[in-house]
Amino acid sequence: MKIEGNVIDIPNRNIFSGELTVREGVIVAIKSTGKSYSKYILPGLVDAHVHIESSMLVPSQFARLAVLHGTVATVSDPHEIANVMGIEGVKYMIDDGNRSPLKFFFGAPSCVPATDFETAGAKIDPDGIREILTMPGVKYLAEMMNYPGVIADDPEVAEKLEIAKSLGKPIDGHAPGVRGDNLEKYIAAGISTDHESSVYEEGREKLNLGMRLLIREGSAAKNFEALIGLLPEFSDQIMFCSDDKHPDDLLNGHINQLVARALAKGFDLFDILRAACLNPVEHYGLEVGQMKIGDHADFIISEDVTQFDQITTYIDGQRVAEAGSSFVETVAAPVINSFYARELEEEDFHIVQEGESIRVVQAVDGEIVTQSFEAPVKIENKLAVSCVDSDILKFTVVNRYDQSPPSLAFIHGFGLKHGAIASCVGHDSHNIIAVGVDDYSIQSVVNEVMKNKGGIAAGGSGKIESLPLPVGGIMTNGDAYEVADLYQQIDQFTKAELGCSLQAPFMTLSFMALLVIPTLKLGDKGLFDGTRFQFTDLFVDPVT
Repeated sequence: MKIEGNVIDIPNRNIFSGELTVREGVIVAIKSTGKSYSKYILPGLVDAHVHIESSMLVPSQFARLAVLHGTVATVSDPHEIANVMGIEGVKYMIDDGNRSPLKFFFGAPSCVPATDFETAGAKIDPDGIREILTMPGVKYLAEMMNYPGVIADDPEVAEKLEIAKSLGKPIDGHAPGVRGDNLEKYIAAGISTDHESSVYEEGREKLNLGMRLLIREGSAAKNFEALIGLLPEFSDQIMFCSDDKHPDDLLNGHINQLVARALAKGFDLFDILRAACLNPVEHYGLEVGQMKIGDHADFIISEDVTQFDQITTYIDGQRVAEAGSSFVETVAAPVINSFYARELEEEDFHIVQEGESIRVVQAVDGEIVTQSFEAPVKIENKLAVSCVDSDILKFTVVNRYDQSPPSLAFIHGFGLKHGAIASCVGHDSHNIIAVGVDDYSIQSVVNEVMKNKGGIAAGGSGKIESLPLPVGGIMTNGDAYEVADLYQQIDQFTKAELGCSLQAPFMTLSFMALLVIPTLKLGDKGLFDGTRFQFTDLFVDPVT
């Protein structure tokens, strides 16, 4: 096979008219032709950090959508399924990914459970980390979310880090807001990347200390605008990632969108493509071709170098997508799960008044961090209830692994006027999270998720819409296009009929139980102060 076009040579910062000869999935020759072409050939795009599970799709279905946008590989942290199913879940992701042409490179989840302050479905100890790190295709120790443990020299955390270093595996970081001496100690432990920076100064400090900075733009957390200005000075240390991408967003675009946005801002093409194509391959040692003789034939053809939206994608010389059509075939994927389903009553979500004021979680649109504030509580019949007028709504996390009572609090920022929404995609332990305007609506959507043994649900205006997620309670083995369409319908219902004001309601909801991210979150065991890393009371001055 011969492919002609304007060849983009990223390392040498050069574009020339050329021809690639591909034989048995490998580039065997590259030569200059001197002809004039309107299309460009360049290495495929790499998502440098993504939780495939957040797409709600198994890897083989994720691949069907990702290749549309020029993605040829992902650096994937199976942290979510590991928190549900342990090592069995990691093996599931690797096996299913291997049935797809897209190149999935997995990490060993370092924090399962993410904290000891919530209930997860599994635990991976240092022996488990060693087992995973020696599996074929596992390239790195995935994000060390327990940054307090690193800084405090926690023995088990240190053992996991030493195992990765002894095996020569890179270690991914997770250090939101960590600066100064604590950051230096975190890096000195061998941690080489971070994707949690949300402000320019934080990102710059980490880069100056030698870290690789992953600029994240997902369905909820969006840090591109804040950080892209660092690219010219640190082009060899920056990568692009999505972290978490819902199916409807993945249908519309992936890393190609960040490339196009950076170009529109006037940044250098070669700096951008180094971040999108080359840096992840070099840092993680990925078997992904970079358009050199002898490389795997992993490349894309784009009609222009501005929009990057008309893409033909090749992986190992196989054409897997062209003109908006994916040629990745659907393969059978089994169902695994760990879910204790039960029926809850409306009374399970009642909060008896214990004071006049409450601590309120404040969701921030486009961020996974939260703020918090104190507010007077609305009381009806001696029960604390939602106040729609001030957008202070009842918020619950329900343990999906045993019969514990729901954990209850209040949240601001969702803007619901009617009904409730619920999701079993609840980072990191994937218990059920729900927000609603009244206890009956919350009960209805939680029970819908229970009935499906995982999934998302939105209820109000006399109806409930849901997307079952039978694989681990967080993914479906269904058709990627059908899932994206149904998810979009539920998303629109949540906004148009229930009144939610967030850009990505379910993605934002999924992070409201993420205890390792400041400031105030809710786990299945109670309200949690992510700054002090300890539980706190819902009522500011509880009456005893």
